[in-house]
Amino acid sequence: MTGILEGKTAIITGAASGIGEATTKLFAAEGARVLAVDLPGTPLAEVHADTPNVVLMDQDVTTADAAANIVGKAVEEFGGIDILFNNAGTVGKGGELETFDDDDWDFVLGLNLTSVYKITKAAYPHLKKSNAPRVINVGSVRTDFADAGAAAYTATKHAVAGLTKVIACELGPFGGTANYLQPGAIITGITKPAFDMMPEFAVYWTDLAPTGRLGVPEDIANGVLFFASEESSFMSGTGLYIDGGATCHN
Repeated sequence: MTGILEGKTAIITGAASGIGEATTKLFAAEGARVLAVDLPGTPLAEVHADTPNVVLMDQDVTTADAAANIVGKAVEEFGGIDILFNNAGTVGKGGELETFDDDDWDFVLGLNLTSVYKITKAAYPHLKKSNAPRVINVGSVRTDFADAGAAAYTATKHAVAGLTKVIACELGPFGGTANYLQPGAIITGITKPAFDMMPEFAVYWTDLAPTGRLGVPEDIANGVLFFASEESSFMSGTGLYIDGGATCHN
């Protein structure tokens, strides 16, 4: 059976683990050719050893030449770009604003926001040539509210939502859409140690969600696939909560 992304080309950053890994595998299974990007030293090759239609690229998305390198590689391999999933990101160290580390602020903004801007900017000329360009970014349940101690992370996720709306306005005339995901508490290789170290945090989010569980990367990957497909063609500039209903209480 033909996959719903058959013939499409995609860039996915942060593809070696968690949401990026799950989305890369799902896109490939649905027929897309994928440029899977992650940091040098990550298990990118190992986790995608059996993933078809995938080209691997070791690249830190925060370096000055990252956007040109990534977009150039995708065009070289595939001839064009239909889908861009800006997934790479970090929570950062956190802390009260008065004592927040300036270097951590710069790092979180560089990874969560500036890399999204630069890679999307570099991809624009190629996305505009696609007959149905898609840009998908990662917000958070904190895109619409905030908690103490997470200044950089929260600021970037609010900003990603605004940037995505601008992209939606600009890609619309070219038949494109741009949307962002709003994940809740998701168990990944990065977050699991934190949940194990602070089990009360996992209990809090599990109890908060009417579905009674934490999310897994595949939950988010299914949302990315929806935004990448024709089924979402009348949705643009909007966020999609995938949090088990945890934000029903807000």
